[in-house]
Amino acid sequence: MSIASKPSKSAPKAKIAYVCSECGADHNKWQGQCAECAAWNTLSEFVIESAAAGKAAASAGAARRGGWAGKVDPPKVTALKDVTHSEESRVSTGIGELDRVLGGGLVQGAVVLVGGDPGIGKSTLLLQAVAKMAATLPALYVTGEESLSQVAGRGSRLGLPLDGVNALAETSVEKILEQAVATQPRLIVADSIQTLWTESLAAAPGSVSQVRESAARLVRYAKETGTAVFLVGHVTKEGGIAGPRVLEHMVDAVLYFEGESGSRFRVLRAFKNRFGAVNELGVFAMGDKGLREVPNPSAIFLSGSASPQPGSCVMVTREGTRPLLVEVQALVDSSPLSNPRRVAVGMEGNRLAMLLAVLHRHGGIGVGDQDVFVNVVGGIRVQETAADLPVLLAVLSSLRDQPLAEQVIAFGEVGLSGEIRPVPNGEDRLKEAATHGFKRAIVPKGNAPRSGKVGSMEVIAVERLSEALEAI
Repeated sequence: MSIASKPSKSAPKAKIAYVCSECGADHNKWQGQCAECAAWNTLSEFVIESAAAGKAAASAGAARRGGWAGKVDPPKVTALKDVTHSEESRVSTGIGELDRVLGGGLVQGAVVLVGGDPGIGKSTLLLQAVAKMAATLPALYVTGEESLSQVAGRGSRLGLPLDGVNALAETSVEKILEQAVATQPRLIVADSIQTLWTESLAAAPGSVSQVRESAARLVRYAKETGTAVFLVGHVTKEGGIAGPRVLEHMVDAVLYFEGESGSRFRVLRAFKNRFGAVNELGVFAMGDKGLREVPNPSAIFLSGSASPQPGSCVMVTREGTRPLLVEVQALVDSSPLSNPRRVAVGMEGNRLAMLLAVLHRHGGIGVGDQDVFVNVVGGIRVQETAADLPVLLAVLSSLRDQPLAEQVIAFGEVGLSGEIRPVPNGEDRLKEAATHGFKRAIVPKGNAPRSGKVGSMEVIAVERLSEALEAI
């Protein structure tokens, strides 16, 4: 009588967890709503590797790399004042606007996530950067969405020097890292992270677990070897980077490509940067030879009309370390609705409603029966309070159908009691306006220079909203 052999008890059973794609929280079982962030239908299955399997995989990987997988010294506590540190060495990408957004260049071992709408120019920009850095920084361009012939064809159309640029068409993270160990590149571009997968997980490529684990392995390799890594990320219909939100926490910098539909201008914005200023802005123009830098972006955000138009006011905003001249337009028209519309494009709608209430209470000008539309020209989104005063001046100009005086700029925060508050870096804003030939500036008293002038530009300092309305 034969007895059937029992299954081996040594075979580990895979442990399943359910990870929220919004906040990255783990759950033991699937449920409709995340218990941490209260988001609905965001839990996805995640296969957790056992500790024994993870240790075996790490030992095997160290053996393949020629490393030592022996005993690791326990960590020790160190006083921060005793820690020696040095400035990060940066390498220029050969593209000035990209260097500006990165904080001055690419840092050794940095992991940068680049997101944006399909076709906006993510792959084009990174291929241009890789081609320009290939002479000084050996690079490996990994494509999981295109063939090598398509990548080479794009490089030829753009007229890029492809000497020294190595490419790999692969989606397996293990094979990519094997090639990286063999060729020893100092820069890796993964296009895109949603196409990569790892053999340790059974989930499909693009799932939350695969994106999370693939990115974690590339980040680990970058920190261990000092290799800089660019990750290209897809975006969702809401405009955020697809995959778990923990992906943005894992990387050192998050860059977003923005651009209006049909416009040839592209804006690259840093939303996170561990090695530089956040909200830094880079401006590009798309042409037949790829993305071209725009060294003077203020010129493209200003109107090209020869004479001033009603409902228009120029302000000086600040993106990161760069002051920008931006045109704010307003349209005020009688409303056929019982509840007039308040539409703001490029700024917060609730703030527009608040500013209109201040204009009525402290300026004596009511638009309660009018539709009010406000637009920031050029697709720029102004998130600072320096736009308060220009918005109200543009609204008043449209309401009275009278243009503001020629070559006038304004900036300043408007308080609920009608006071005009100063904004940061007022001197830099005034110098930028004077450089572009503006003759008058209406600014908060706290931002006005003592001489009352910046170059040949007259500076009018105001403390109350009523004073600003009289000044125009």
